[in-house]
Amino acid sequence: MTRKINLNADMGEGFGAYDIGNDEGLMQIIKSANIACGFHAGDPDVMAKNVMAAKARGVSIGAHPGFNDLWGFGRRKIDMSLSALEHAVTYQIGALQAIAAYADLKVTHLKAHGALSNMAAVDKDMALAIGRAIKTVDPDIVYVVLAGSQLESAAKELGLDFAREGFADRQYDDDGNLASRKLEGTVFKDPEIALKQVLRMVEHGEIVSRNGKIIQCQVDTICVHGDEPTSLGVARYVRDGLEKAGVEVVALTEMDFGREN
Repeated sequence: MTRKINLNADMGEGFGAYDIGNDEGLMQIIKSANIACGFHAGDPDVMAKNVMAAKARGVSIGAHPGFNDLWGFGRRKIDMSLSALEHAVTYQIGALQAIAAYADLKVTHLKAHGALSNMAAVDKDMALAIGRAIKTVDPDIVYVVLAGSQLESAAKELGLDFAREGFADRQYDDDGNLASRKLEGTVFKDPEIALKQVLRMVEHGEIVSRNGKIIQCQVDTICVHGDEPTSLGVARYVRDGLEKAGVEVVALTEMDFGREN
């Protein structure tokens, strides 16, 4: 049986007159787009542009909620109550669902952004708050979670479908969480390094941390960050490399998810 994997990217992270990343180029390579919903980035027009492009390319769309932090691009930690967090995520899902209606598309998945994702990966209460927002708005939305993290534990506890995510262009710490962007070399810009990490995840179910520790890791989807200048080259190289290795790259809607996966 051919191994299937999803390739996703965080997109729609421009705002007003400002463009970040090459959304148009990435949309031709990836199979699922995580679209910013106006808090850390994005606005109604940027969202609509990406939704229509996704429809034209057969790319599934997902909400990419973050902290309300345009100035810091959602990469600054914000201390907020769990109820406020849940409502903020619910709000952002609803925003994308409304824009998606113009293209007659459904929001099929959700992936938290930046500091929100990093914090929830180690804080189960935060991960559960995000999951409750999904379950309230549409329990069929797939929860995209960092493999082996508290996000995955929360999805299982809530009975949500989930996709375990690995990163092509990010280095890992020994605990399986992403290494800080503040450390030199933790964002991979070399396509060959990114592909090597991806193939090891997909074919062998493991990651090598920045300190050389081997971490067991099953993944369903691979992310390439759309805001990096090198993202287009990395994404194309990774997709080509996967297909040469006999791995079929598909949309999340084509993956076989079960609540016991």
